[in-house]
Amino acid sequence: MINKEFVRERLLLINSFLQELHDLASLDKDSFISQKRNAAAAESFFRRTLEAVFDIGRHILAKSGYTDLSTEYKSIAKGLGEIGVINKELSEKLAQMAGYRNRLVHLYNLISDEELYNIITSDLKDIENFVSAIKKYISN
Repeated sequence: MINKEFVRERLLLINSFLQELHDLASLDKDSFISQKRNAAAAESFFRRTLEAVFDIGRHILAKSGYTDLSTEYKSIAKGLGEIGVINKELSEKLAQMAGYRNRLVHLYNLISDEELYNIITSDLKDIENFVSAIKKYISN
């Protein structure tokens, strides 16, 4: 059985991280890049956001009987799409985010401040769509 309280707590975390990311995204590019701590904060908030996204996905899949789909980040993304928790387009976006999460953790030295700025100014809507889809899913 899905622990809705667990899911809600992670959604609250995601929303708080998204607010921080939106605040950073409101800076112009030069201001963002000129202060190293902006990129460090963006990286941390974005990584934490992705971890919470995949924690929710793993939990839903495991508690719905799809443990085999809950073991790796990309399979979590695909699994949520396969069982209809999120639509196919968002599932594909989450699979890309899974790859990016791995870059953040393992290849962090290759991620530029400009790349992070571009992500937080153009790709947060996908996470907001995920939050909406999960809220709808757990309300059923």
